[in-house]
Amino acid sequence: MDRLILFRHGKAEPDSDSGDDFDRRLAPRGVEESAEMGAHLASLGFSPDLVLVSPAARTRETWASMQGAFPSAQSRVEEHLYHADSVTIRRSAQTAREGRGIVMVVGHNPGLQELTIKLLQEGGAPQTLIARAQRNFPPAAAAVFLFDDNGRPHYDGLFFPGRHH
Repeated sequence: MDRLILFRHGKAEPDSDSGDDFDRRLAPRGVEESAEMGAHLASLGFSPDLVLVSPAARTRETWASMQGAFPSAQSRVEEHLYHADSVTIRRSAQTAREGRGIVMVVGHNPGLQELTIKLLQEGGAPQTLIARAQRNFPPAAAAVFLFDDNGRPHYDGLFFPGRHH
């Protein structure tokens, strides 16, 4: 894996028809922001070869919203990514990375935010950037990391909907 993209699902509806968190769907804003962020990442050359998607309705809809920006990406739903912790997310990405240039994980907080902070710390990112990620990792946010030959992460971008950094 040359790069890892951590992508938090888009803004979701507060409730589902079933009352189950797993079934919550994207709000219209979530569909729009996910598509915009996908297009922005693609314009920067951050196009995944493989996308690992949590099975929840909102994460599957997030991937569907941005899939057009990544026409050559393969994707698969990974049951264990639903509300996964940072260790599980990282392990999933590392396991899937064999022969893959760029892996994207579409999942949930707090796991994605925790992994973003951990990778920033491991890569020696400035404290101001780490603090920013600690304060906020909103829906449709993406964190991108480049990995060197020793597997050490290096910050490659932190992107919030409507504000690209």
